[in-house]
Amino acid sequence: MSFRSSGPFRVNGLARAAVRFRPAAFVGTFVALLMTVAIVSACGILLETGARASLPPTRYADAPVVVAADQQVHLKVGSGEETDTDSQAVPDRARVDAALLGRLGRLPGVGRAVPDVVFPVRGAAGEQRAAGEQQAAGWGSTGFTGAALTAGRAPEPGEVVLGAGARVGAGAAGGSVTFDTPAGRREFRVVGQADRPGVWFADAEAAVLSGHPGAVDAIVLFPGSGAGAGAGTAARAGGLAGEARDALAGTGARVLTGDDRVLDGRLAAAREVLMGIGGSFGGVAAMVAVFTAAGTVALGVGQRSREFALLRAVGATPRQIRRTVATEALLVAPAAGLLGCLPGIALAHWWFGRLQDKGAVPREVELAIGWIPLTVAVGVGLLTALVAGRAAARRPARIRPGQALAAAAVERLRPGWVRTPLGLAALAGGIACSGLAASTTGEDSANAALGVVMLFMLAVALLGPLIARLCVALFGLPLRAAGPAGGLAAANSRTNARRLASAITPIVLAMAFSSTLLFLHTSEDRATREQQRVGLLADHVITGLTGLTDPTDPTGLTRVEGAADAPGVTAAVPITRAGLLVQVGSGMERRHELVPAQAFAGPPSALGRVQDLDVRQGSLDDVRPGTVAVDRTLADSAGVKRGDRLPIRLPDGTAATPTVAAVYARGLGFGRITLPVEDLRGHATSLFPTELLVKGGPVPDPSLGRVTDAKGWSTAQSTERELNAWANTTMAAVLGGFAAIAAANTLVMTVLDRRRELTMLRLVGSTRRQVLRMIRWEALLVTVAGITLGTAIALATLHPLTRAITGTGPYVPPALYGSMAAAVLALGLTATTVPARRVLGRG
Repeated sequence: MSFRSSGPFRVNGLARAAVRFRPAAFVGTFVALLMTVAIVSACGILLETGARASLPPTRYADAPVVVAADQQVHLKVGSGEETDTDSQAVPDRARVDAALLGRLGRLPGVGRAVPDVVFPVRGAAGEQRAAGEQQAAGWGSTGFTGAALTAGRAPEPGEVVLGAGARVGAGAAGGSVTFDTPAGRREFRVVGQADRPGVWFADAEAAVLSGHPGAVDAIVLFPGSGAGAGAGTAARAGGLAGEARDALAGTGARVLTGDDRVLDGRLAAAREVLMGIGGSFGGVAAMVAVFTAAGTVALGVGQRSREFALLRAVGATPRQIRRTVATEALLVAPAAGLLGCLPGIALAHWWFGRLQDKGAVPREVELAIGWIPLTVAVGVGLLTALVAGRAAARRPARIRPGQALAAAAVERLRPGWVRTPLGLAALAGGIACSGLAASTTGEDSANAALGVVMLFMLAVALLGPLIARLCVALFGLPLRAAGPAGGLAAANSRTNARRLASAITPIVLAMAFSSTLLFLHTSEDRATREQQRVGLLADHVITGLTGLTDPTDPTGLTRVEGAADAPGVTAAVPITRAGLLVQVGSGMERRHELVPAQAFAGPPSALGRVQDLDVRQGSLDDVRPGTVAVDRTLADSAGVKRGDRLPIRLPDGTAATPTVAAVYARGLGFGRITLPVEDLRGHATSLFPTELLVKGGPVPDPSLGRVTDAKGWSTAQSTERELNAWANTTMAAVLGGFAAIAAANTLVMTVLDRRRELTMLRLVGSTRRQVLRMIRWEALLVTVAGITLGTAIALATLHPLTRAITGTGPYVPPALYGSMAAAVLALGLTATTVPARRVLGRG
């Protein structure tokens, strides 16, 4: 019976027999698909967790209805059908107008309307009962937080209730305590003690002390006796919420019930981190995984060219060959996908746990493992196997039966007419993007640089055989000088360029992506430390400040007792760190970007004596209330220069358009925006200085806080960048580890496929040692070529990217790069020598 009349069931049976009786031929494909599904599923799980992340309404758990401001700012871009909205969480806390309290209190269904404000206070130096920073609120908040008195009574104006752990005198006469509050230093009479940590003032006074008397964090509504009497609690809350929404229509305030009562900035930050890793990094990781798996599948199919040629010679049709490959993929890919979900879930668990340990994700957020990311990951693996297998089977399926065996005996030397033009187009696109990124600055340069690595990697994958021959031509001369084994390795590599390309590609992937992620951080960290080293002129830096004077004194300035008046001190400038949203980009690319800012108190001339920001336009002396100084990279992204208006959102989301008074170059080390602290007053929860910069004089009094010098301060600042460093290192490890395993898998596959060739070398007189030496030279050629290409791609990406971010070129630590290259070399030699020894046996 001819093969042509065998029908589809015989084709499927042939595929099942191949998988069953020759499993070794599919091990490499199975491993590649399993790793692909693992990495895609892990990133998908983190993405789904970010989309579903939630926190319990801890503070407002017992509040039936909460009225609060929208904690996001929204920017509409485009027009008509192309209108889009960019939403970004406010850096601090958006608040509602305190005047709404009266309107809500008059609603028929409202029994009580309680204003809620939460703000920090600091115990003055020497106060043992309330030292350090604590959270303060109005006494009315105890109605929904559950705090209760253990001694004394509720506070009135001028009085305070201290929380658990504070020492309070017996009865109502508990003495007095002094607090530094956002509204200044005040002395209060202690009248009670509560069973929970914190500080409580009278409601009216708390609103004043918070520093924003015209606004409150939230308004909590309790239903009255007439609000759906007899109905359940949820129904009464729902009716009250409906009344409040009608009363607040057009005010912008939001009425929240149920899980929406969570007003915790940590949730938005956690979602951003999880969706950034799962989405942005997940997309890159998925492309790398698909690239690598497709190459491995194609290599596995190509290694069976003799088998397919024999099928063609005995009458198999092209369609039957393609169906056989597709059926094999359907047999291998689902099993690899299902097993790959297990390490994917384990990787997601580990990753999520480390993010919680680093504080990037709250402990209350739970990892969400749903069916969607797992199904998508298995589908990606299956689709990759089908497409790559079908593409690889295209040539053996189209060869004429009479020429099949002869064509399978030699490797095709001419370039493919589909892959080559596409590869050249990708190469040209990468070169164009690299040039564009090098000629622009700011965000445009960074965006262009991101496309460089992907286009160059696509070019390497498509032009693999041509690149392999070029590498052989380049490195072949040194190999020929290494003796007969080296010359034979060069000849083998030149003749089997496609096999060489399959081994080089995953190594290029590992080096390119890992180097880009790792050296981007090292470049940014080095530039930051250098800017801080050169730009910090202060002799002393005090952190953890205490002993503040009244910031509402007639001069309107914040100062620290004793520091500015000490003998020899020429400048003492308090710095407050904050976050601002800046409108960057243009057209459909407009969006809000969160940037770090430093707010200073005192004359701007004093700031110039403690910091050298490397001003390029204007002068710091011109930075007055209503103006800002801006880092040059941010100015480029926002499209502004000296004298222009910069659209920003203050920490509470309030829109402002200060004038750019100066542009400087050391924003990476100190803050991308510098402005007077007065411009933040009433728009931030806390304006307590983060540090005090002192120029001249003796070492300040340690009672003011922790005293250090410029070097110590710079070292302490580096700890704030640890999360970013850890994230980059982890992503590099995930991508690099995957690509390294894929490279080892491919190298093992190529060596095991050469049993006949290696045996023939032994039969013609080569010793086992000579053959192993040839294998090692080939492995050295593959790894050196992969390292060189991967490094070139990483540098082409990093150069414009670091120029845009730091203003300098990339910094590559020699020890770190050397260890990466050594690891790749060791991997290549091990992955080729070990299977070669097994093939050659002990003889």
